[in-house]
Amino acid sequence: MADAADRHGVTLAEATRVWARIALLSFGGPAGQIAVMHRILVDERRWIGEQRFLHALSYCTLLPGPEAQQLAIYIGWLMHRTVGGLIAGILFVLPGAVAIMALSLVYVAFGQTGLVAGFFFGLKCAVLAVVLQAVIRVGSRALRNGTMRAIAALAFVAIFVLSLPFPLIVLAAGLAGYLGTRLGSTAFQAGGHGASGPGLSDADSLLGDGVPAHALPDTAWSLRIGAILAVLWLAPVIGLAAWLGTGNAFADIAVFFSKMALVTFGGAYAVLAYVAQAGVETYGWLKPGEMLDGLGMAETTPGPLIMVTQFVGFLGAYRAPGSLDPYLAGILGGLLTTWVTFVPCFLWIFAGAPYVEALRGNRALSGALAAITAAVVGVILNLAVWFALHTLFARVAVLRPGLGLAIEVPVPASVNGPAFLLTLAAVVAVLRFKSGMIPTLLACSAVGVALHLAGIA
Repeated sequence: MADAADRHGVTLAEATRVWARIALLSFGGPAGQIAVMHRILVDERRWIGEQRFLHALSYCTLLPGPEAQQLAIYIGWLMHRTVGGLIAGILFVLPGAVAIMALSLVYVAFGQTGLVAGFFFGLKCAVLAVVLQAVIRVGSRALRNGTMRAIAALAFVAIFVLSLPFPLIVLAAGLAGYLGTRLGSTAFQAGGHGASGPGLSDADSLLGDGVPAHALPDTAWSLRIGAILAVLWLAPVIGLAAWLGTGNAFADIAVFFSKMALVTFGGAYAVLAYVAQAGVETYGWLKPGEMLDGLGMAETTPGPLIMVTQFVGFLGAYRAPGSLDPYLAGILGGLLTTWVTFVPCFLWIFAGAPYVEALRGNRALSGALAAITAAVVGVILNLAVWFALHTLFARVAVLRPGLGLAIEVPVPASVNGPAFLLTLAAVVAVLRFKSGMIPTLLACSAVGVALHLAGIA
């Protein structure tokens, strides 16, 4: 059988260069990353058509994990089989993984001293504005009717007031959307990701409108590649858990982030609430403000925003190194986190993509996804409120009105004036003047350094 490159004229070497370019330009969260891929792969390179691109994206949004990276794996696999998917997926996360690891080392070495402290002070304030913008952006697309708004409100109450776990909220919302659609409700019709206009037709693309031979369903191949990837993913998890036991940082990191890989619907902002809840309150790996620092790192480096989990795993192992050097433990913890977070993405695509046509036009599954997206708005709002409480105020009180409820409220007298004003300025810049994410982050960081030099922050 001829190689895929012979059929559509794109060599593997050329594809590698294109995927490396996409990886280095992938700033700004999944929306920005998907836009970069669309511009390069559909508009510039004309590798695949508009409808095939959107069909692949629709499948990826149904999966747990970073949809932009999974879309890269899917298209890489479609163009150049398994090796193409591996190259696309690995390159997509490699620049961010290297950058976050380097910044994590700088953070633990110098994060509380000198200009670095001022830099991260400003970065936290900007990230609050970015998260608030995400609430508005996702909400404007997802909350199209009263049912969707009710789901978002219930999700916020469930996680902020009731402290229910994120996976349970996702499951409940998805079940509501699935059953509601099956019962004939039109409230769960999701808005698409599609660009305006018809775009490049599949027939006019280099890949064409047919299905490559390797993309046809093959149960034996799916089971084989699925088993290999499952072993690569779970063998370290099971081995560490059996060897070190619960309570060890490495075993806990492997188990927790493997569970996270199964429930990361809704993008990085949504899952961060789940990670923050566990990393801060359950495991004590890091402090609330440090989650903002990590998110700031992920926002200003290429690659998936969920790469912030590497920073969490780094700090968790760094602070509980056992007999290892703390820096070595941190590096290993970060690499372990990245491994168990992203290996499942290859599993979902390689094992499931040949059957993606079976999902096409399934209204019940689309309804479940729409309901999950609405719940995600409430979860992201919780993240914004949680970050604001722990960044803008030195002290937070817990109200307990009964029935097992616990509501965090700020202590007004403990407000951090410089942080409050800088956050307000960032919010105005982002929402009123439509300032870009990177300029806002860099400007706030510069102001943070200046305030530190002046002895204010």
